[in-house]
Amino acid sequence: MLIFLDDAGFAETRYPNPNVCRLAEEGRTFYNFYVPQAICSASRAALLIGTYPERNRLFGAHGPRQHGFNPEFLTIGELLQEQGYKTASFGKWHVGDQPDTSPPKRGFDESTGIMYSNNMWTDHPVNPDYWGQWSLQYRGNGEVVIDSDTAKHQTIFTTWITEDLVDFINRNSKHPFFLYVPHPMPPVPLFVSEKFDGASGTGLYGDVIMELDWSVSEILDALKRKGIKENTIVIFTSDNGHWLTYGNHSWQTPFREGKSTSFDGGIRSPLIISWPGQIEANSVSHQTFFSIDFLPTLAELTGAQLPPYEIDGKNIGDIITGLKGAENTHEYYAITRVNEFQGLISGDGKRN
Repeated sequence: MLIFLDDAGFAETRYPNPNVCRLAEEGRTFYNFYVPQAICSASRAALLIGTYPERNRLFGAHGPRQHGFNPEFLTIGELLQEQGYKTASFGKWHVGDQPDTSPPKRGFDESTGIMYSNNMWTDHPVNPDYWGQWSLQYRGNGEVVIDSDTAKHQTIFTTWITEDLVDFINRNSKHPFFLYVPHPMPPVPLFVSEKFDGASGTGLYGDVIMELDWSVSEILDALKRKGIKENTIVIFTSDNGHWLTYGNHSWQTPFREGKSTSFDGGIRSPLIISWPGQIEANSVSHQTFFSIDFLPTLAELTGAQLPPYEIDGKNIGDIITGLKGAENTHEYYAITRVNEFQGLISGDGKRN
């Protein structure tokens, strides 16, 4: 299971998140986890298909009605479907909203959510005329459920996604499954349901973080109720650092800058992985790896075949489980901003 927040800062400890802390206490916190490009579509494609933007040609954040990455690249969902896994994606997709690049065609048996960022709509704070050319649709299994999402709809996104994922767990607990949960929150515009409005006591951003934390609780409780928590890997992370444009609600301290930059404030993301019996509880790691490594690692753990073409990620399962003496075999990782090369981080974490 992979929980993937949108624009969440590295250190959100100012806000109530007891269930994320609970996940950390049950697993391992990784302090040197990075994405190769600090913006939505590029980061998501790198995660799902294990390649750099330069290889898959998906840079930056694409707008509505765009194709996304080439279907020749296989996603984690497609690899695990071949292994008999039930698969689902609930949340923000943002790697292609055409018929051949939407979740049903990219390895996900079930899917609900929005196809691109929640600020790409008629109420965009900077350029509403441009983004207002397209409606923000909510889709279910490839079909349009809501043709034009309103602010009222956005307040219920986290609730809908959480209800869908809990239902999926309940129905598929007897099967191996891969659940991808790319929440649309917490970027601007911020929305929260009535049940969490004002609940944090720290303002709207804190309320949003608190509701996402509730969603984590619902996941963990559902896994426990179905008796599968002990053999489920739960990964919690974010696509990039916080925004720099719309206020300072989020927090990337002590790192410089944020989203869309190649400084650590942009490309270093929070990461917690829980895997009972395999990962030591309440542990930490300072070893470096990137999101491109998840596909080959999950393929190795599940017995799935790697794609029949070169990928950039490598299996880092020994690093995740904390095997003594485990080393990162990457000579280096590349960092880019849109289609511009901006730096390297070596496998041992040295930056150039």
